[in-house]
Formats: sequence, C-alpha cells, structure tokens
Amino acid sequence: MPELLEVRDAVAGYGGGPAILDGAALTVREGQIECMIGPNGAGKSTLLKAIVGILPLRKGEIRFRGERIDGLQPHEILRKGICFVPQERALFPRMTVRENLRMGGYVLEDRGELERRIDDVLGRFPILRERASQLAGTLSGGQQQMLSMARTLIVRPTLVMLDEPSLGLAPMIVVQMFEIIGMLRAEGITVLLVEQNALMGLRHADWGVVLDLGRTLFEGPAAEILADPRIQDLYLGRRSRAA
Repeated sequence: MPELLEVRDAVAGYGGGPAILDGAALTVREGQIECMIGPNGAGKSTLLKAIVGILPLRKGEIRFRGERIDGLQPHEILRKGICFVPQERALFPRMTVRENLRMGGYVLEDRGELERRIDDVLGRFPILRERASQLAGTLSGGQQQMLSMARTLIVRPTLVMLDEPSLGLAPMIVVQMFEIIGMLRAEGITVLLVEQNALMGLRHADWGVVLDLGRTLFEGPAAEILADPRIQDLYLGRRSRAA
C-alpha cells in the first residue's frame, strides 16, 4: 500500500521551551485508518500540529506524496488535501451550521461550487441538515463534533487528521463518531486518528502507532498492537479488562 505521509526524525516544541517531539517518526498509508496512542504528554497532538504547519519543526522533515511540506503555511497544506480537526473543534459558535461549513471551504474560489459541496455534505448528515440555520454554539457536544468532521469534507481532502474525536462524548455518540470515521475511509479518505480511548481507536483502525516522550516506540497492524502485552498493561489497563 503506497505511503501517503511520512514524518522523519521530527523535533518540535513551543516557543523556546523544551522539545515535545524528540525524533518522532510516522508513516501513513493511503486508504487506511491509522490510530496513534500514548500517554498524556507523549506529543501526539503536537505531531498533528507540526504536520499541518501550526507548529514549525526544529529538525526533521515531513513529506506528503513524496513532497516536503514542512515549512509551508497551514493554508498551503490545506490546499494539498490535508485537513485537521483539533480537540477544541474550532467552530464559530455565533455562526450557523451552514456558515461554519462555508468557512470550511474558504480556500475554494468558486462560490457556486462551494454551495454545491455544502448541500452535498448536509445530505450525508441529516441532523446537520435539520439544524443548518442553528447557531453552532447551541448544538450538543456530539453534534458539534459531527459538524467539525463534516466541515472537512467541503475541501474533499485526501487525509483527515482527528485529535481525540471521542473526548467528552457519551458512549452512544462515540459509536456514531467512529461510524463517521468508517464512512470517511469508505469514501477513499485516509484517516490519522489520535485517540485517548486506545481500545476503541485501535479496534477501528488498520494500523497503530505508539508514541511516548516525543518518540515513536513502535508501530504495526492495529490488531497486533491490541494484543501486545505492553499495550495491554500500559495503555489499556489490566489485560482481563481489555479483553
């Protein structure tokens, strides 16, 4: 399976502070769901921010379809087909659902095409279509997360990166979120997922990556990582509970 995204020896941090990423490496294969796990402070969110240009690398390189993208601005990386949904969702709470979707397509110059894409996306998310005129800030947490994910589809991305999509959601809504992630993959979109709920994330992924202290400890097929005793003990709790 072809490599879509490669991160090599990434070193990055915030301001003049210590490095949060300290040689992290990552390979994302086209058409897969890849789940990155690790303890709090491992550098997972930092790595996603570095990939989309929010945080510059101090060392290392990032390649997308073989082309280096480290050093590019976030809007340039977005134009290449990489979308990022952060933990905080980054919605505009005083704008309607439809206006938020419109903001997701700000890089599109053809306004008519943008509106057609918005209508297409609303057709896939009936609950958002029903609430198209509702302010985003008045939606439930699950609906806001759904809107964040739906907004990525406006630019028809190649790669969607999700940072803790299940955070703070009720179990039933979490199931819906992972159904949407499966829908993205079914449409040919590659997904890179950071998930604190390691069990749920890996069960829905093709490939897993374990990050700790800013370094990639190991990676492999998600099913094998789920069965690895180190993961069972360190990230999934006691083996009997994770079974």
